[in-house]
Amino acid sequence: MTDSRIPRRAYEQELRRLQAQLVDMQAWVQASGARIVVIFEGRDAAGKGSTVKRVSEYLNPRVTRIVALPTPTERERSQWYFQRYVPHLPAAGEIVLMDRSWYNRAGVEHVMGYCTNAEYHRFLHQAPIFERMLVEDGILLLKYWFSVSPDEQEARFRSRAEDSMRRWKLSPNDVLSITKWEDYSRAKDSMFVHTDIPEAPWHEVPSVDKRRSRINVISHLLSQIPYDVVEREDVFIPPRPPSHGYERPPRNLENYVPDVASRLLDEGGR
Repeated sequence: MTDSRIPRRAYEQELRRLQAQLVDMQAWVQASGARIVVIFEGRDAAGKGSTVKRVSEYLNPRVTRIVALPTPTERERSQWYFQRYVPHLPAAGEIVLMDRSWYNRAGVEHVMGYCTNAEYHRFLHQAPIFERMLVEDGILLLKYWFSVSPDEQEARFRSRAEDSMRRWKLSPNDVLSITKWEDYSRAKDSMFVHTDIPEAPWHEVPSVDKRRSRINVISHLLSQIPYDVVEREDVFIPPRPPSHGYERPPRNLENYVPDVASRLLDEGGR
């Protein structure tokens, strides 16, 4: 596989084409009542979140929801492990994109010691059963694992650390993944052995080139959904009716936000 990077212009054109197909797919999901869950897992800084963003960019947030759960509460820790995820599963005509998922237990929780060995092995036993139940009930379940090289991961961490706009994406656990690289590799291998099942197989995504990985994932996702293009009614924009004497109150009685953008007009002419 080549490591050459996809040119930006070619990437943007193909991304736009695929995003238009995602809109068609979403219309089919609404019309057919399908239920879709897409799981995005993988190495820290491997490009999961940015791919979720490109998938959802032009989709209706009432139909396509992003689920990225925070650290479980004390009450949630006392529940059956999968219980906190069940309320987020889709109803008819909905798509759920999981930016990390129940596989936290097989990855960060196991490697960082946030769960016991008994809880970890119980997860590896129950996850395939849980997923088969979802699929048997008619949910379309797709699972993607994003991989990245050690050097590229470290470069992305350093880029985030130096960028005040993206520093929030870098947690202490993320940094520790550098020192625990092999531990995470072993955890991923074990997870695949137990949960790469015919009903819901894992799909690996090399993500050194984020543009390439986004195109590949969206293309594959579309190929896995048996959607048809749904004919949508044209939206009729009616003519504006004539005024019936309405007069707007004086503008000086209303509070406007300051027009700080006006300074850009002067700066743009320089």
